[in-house]
Amino acid sequence: TVDESELLTVPDGWKEPAFTREDNPKGLLEESSFATLFPKYREAYLKECWPLVRKALAEHYVNAELDLIEGSMTVATTKKTFDPYVIIRARDLIKLLARSVPFEQAVRILQDDVACDIIKIGSLVRKRETFIKRRARLLGPKGSTLKALELLTNCYIMVQGNTVSALGPFSGLKEVRKVVLDTMKNIHPIYNIKTLMIKRELAKDPELRTQSWERFLPKFKRKNLKKRKEPKKKNTKKEYTPFPPPQPESQIDKELASGEYFLKKRQKKRKQMEEIKAKQADAIKRRQEERNKAFIPPKEKPVVKTKKASTEKKIDIEAIKEKVKNAKKKKLGALHEEEVKLKMAADEKKKKK
Repeated sequence: TVDESELLTVPDGWKEPAFTREDNPKGLLEESSFATLFPKYREAYLKECWPLVRKALAEHYVNAELDLIEGSMTVATTKKTFDPYVIIRARDLIKLLARSVPFEQAVRILQDDVACDIIKIGSLVRKRETFIKRRARLLGPKGSTLKALELLTNCYIMVQGNTVSALGPFSGLKEVRKVVLDTMKNIHPIYNIKTLMIKRELAKDPELRTQSWERFLPKFKRKNLKKRKEPKKKNTKKEYTPFPPPQPESQIDKELASGEYFLKKRQKKRKQMEEIKAKQADAIKRRQEERNKAFIPPKEKPVVKTKKASTEKKIDIEAIKEKVKNAKKKKLGALHEEEVKLKMAADEKKKKK
């Protein structure tokens, strides 16, 4: 009895046997060819390295032509070609050369365990300025982010114009595509790089191969941007009622309710004049208060009384008098008693000598 998980996993160090002429001795029935255009700035480099491209493809019996007038590269099979898939690899080779990948790296596509992926990123972002920023983010400061991604995926990555060319094993290309697309969707590549580093360490442990890695992988939550500023005045919708609103009171209705309607014209005029005078008096009073503010003196700070010197410690007058007496007796520049004795002893020694 064999465990199913063991059957599904590829053993370490296993390689698919190479395709030889013995596998297809009669060769191919028809000729296949592919052509691709290249930009003007690649013309000088392709002209220089084309003999090496021809030599590399001649080993697999594939013809290669460079047309500098049309600006195209063409690859085609011959009668001696026995590998049917080599023309697809030759097509990928000329595609990579057109996308600024150097020949030393592009020629690796002819190997069986190497594949390539050309990711188009030009149409993923609407604004040109945003696209340039996100593409620069993929490169990182001095190309450090791209270098870290290359080391983790074992792939060669080339960012050029509106495309990203990747060259390496299938598992690595899958990760590269995910990181590139996430970067264009405004997810920083450092998060994906951290996840890849953890996966790399987990893959070393044979016990964890069959287990789920979700508990080990970090979960990065998107931080919401600052909330939209709410308006000061919020318009709240009133509850819907099928009945129309009550009719507002007219001026006559208000006069009838207060009894003004029945007053004579002279009385109405007198009342209006009184209201106007009352308003004027209020305005004058307010204005006068504003003027008088300038004449109001400011409040003075309270005077802080100085504390008297504490007379708790009594001065020893007798001790001071003794010090003064000793000072008077001593001559200026006179030596101390001990110093005098030492000097005398030194003089006597000198006399004896």
